[in-house]
Amino acid sequence: MRKIQIIGLLFLILNSCVSKKEIWYLQDSADFNNTALNYSIPKIQPNDILKIEVSALIKESAIPYNKTAGLAGGQSIELMQLEGYLVSNEYTIKFPVLGVISTDNKTVQELENYLKKQLEDGGHLINPSVDIRLINAKVTVLGEVNAPGVYNFSEQNITLLQALGYASDLTINGKREDIKLIRETDGNRIITNIDLTSAEFLTSEYNQIRPNDVIIVNPNNPKVKSAGFIGNVGTFISVFSIILTTVVLITR
Repeated sequence: MRKIQIIGLLFLILNSCVSKKEIWYLQDSADFNNTALNYSIPKIQPNDILKIEVSALIKESAIPYNKTAGLAGGQSIELMQLEGYLVSNEYTIKFPVLGVISTDNKTVQELENYLKKQLEDGGHLINPSVDIRLINAKVTVLGEVNAPGVYNFSEQNITLLQALGYASDLTINGKREDIKLIRETDGNRIITNIDLTSAEFLTSEYNQIRPNDVIIVNPNNPKVKSAGFIGNVGTFISVFSIILTTVVLITR
């Protein structure tokens, strides 16, 4: 019976081990060295909050086109969000004087150019400057990471690895070959799977995180098994021993 127990224990240990190939990131990174960086500029989406500043050579002439009349800097991000322009589900914002403005299928830069043209062509301002910034960009990281949560970022572009860095990296139980990324764009939801053990994703559009992306790190097989009925190794050994003892007693 002791031999059977040892064999069962060895089987459990081998079945619970995680190989190095399942843990190491970017194992084929040499194949993707010196590849071009492809930055993507996301379109403005519903529930985005935009900070828009209009200026002109004569400062006073631009005051009616700003929500806040040149308040001093150093505002908190929460205050800026309250004073920002919330994009509606119809992809519109309510802009001073100009009224309802469509943001549909526009990037931040494209909206800047559009507003500038509207202000000039409508005779509102001479040679105005329009500066727009998204101020509620966030990414959600869930699952087998050390610090799951929602993380705000102010950069125009962050990478998938940076987003996982915000969450303090994957735990040892994170399934690196199957990271799920959920993205909503243009009214569509896209769910894709990313393999962190290969550097191939670095050349894909999913290497660049977009605002409101959701990253889910699933548990690997040993973690899933340990969360099942058997539980941990000690419990397994105890149950296995009881079963073997019962079998031996019955078959005597």
